[in-house]
Amino acid sequence: MVTLKSAREIAVMTRAGDILARTLARLRALVRPGITTEDLDAEAEAFIRSHKGARPSFKGLYGFPKTLCTSINQEIVHGIPSKKRVLREGNIVSVDVGVHFEGLHADSATTIGVGEISPDTQRLLDVTQASLAAGIAAARVGNHVGDIGHAVQTVAEGAGFGVVRELVGHGIGARFHEEPQVPNYGKPGRGARMNPGLCLAIEPMVNAGGPEVEVQEDGWTVVTADGSLSAHFELSVAVMPEGPWVLSDPYPYGARRAAS
Repeated sequence: MVTLKSAREIAVMTRAGDILARTLARLRALVRPGITTEDLDAEAEAFIRSHKGARPSFKGLYGFPKTLCTSINQEIVHGIPSKKRVLREGNIVSVDVGVHFEGLHADSATTIGVGEISPDTQRLLDVTQASLAAGIAAARVGNHVGDIGHAVQTVAEGAGFGVVRELVGHGIGARFHEEPQVPNYGKPGRGARMNPGLCLAIEPMVNAGGPEVEVQEDGWTVVTADGSLSAHFELSVAVMPEGPWVLSDPYPYGARRAAS
């Protein structure tokens, strides 16, 4: 069932999103060759818990053991932080994190280059960010969830990249995963109609190669089937009468309104 959030709930989720944004800013500053994904996870958990009433959303969710999902290079999502996972020059790492605050969640992700990355890799990151911006701009009262997916798909596939089908965005609120599902592909006018107060985690996962995926032996880490690089960007958004309101501070955009 789709649940619409009140003004009070959206205000609380915005505060959770602000903690998320500051967490990701700290992690972007820490990412460098030689650091481990466990180092990033420890920093994220300590910082989130330093805010009264806040805790990591992921830790313990469906049995997941960590605060962050850290996914390197061909890993798409759900990589488990480890002391053995050392970042190297030229890698990319997707950092996905959620915050639970005063009974409500917010969710955000970014993909970070480690040291200097190639122009082709940077283009993958840039296009994935642009597809997220397009998806957010479509999150408007009266539109449908399919409008979001169509906007993301048009940007990503128009640049020659593959859009992951098996993994999707989602509603968010008192539960981390709520209805509706938010695919990163689709047709305009299809899917759930968006009404004021609907809160969504929009999260393009875009592969440099084909869209097919595989799950690793750990049962969590999802990778590209062809070994190509993958990028993942995500923001939590409230559908408001005046337009989309970015809950998890719009790092790529610099203003909460993704589009006027």
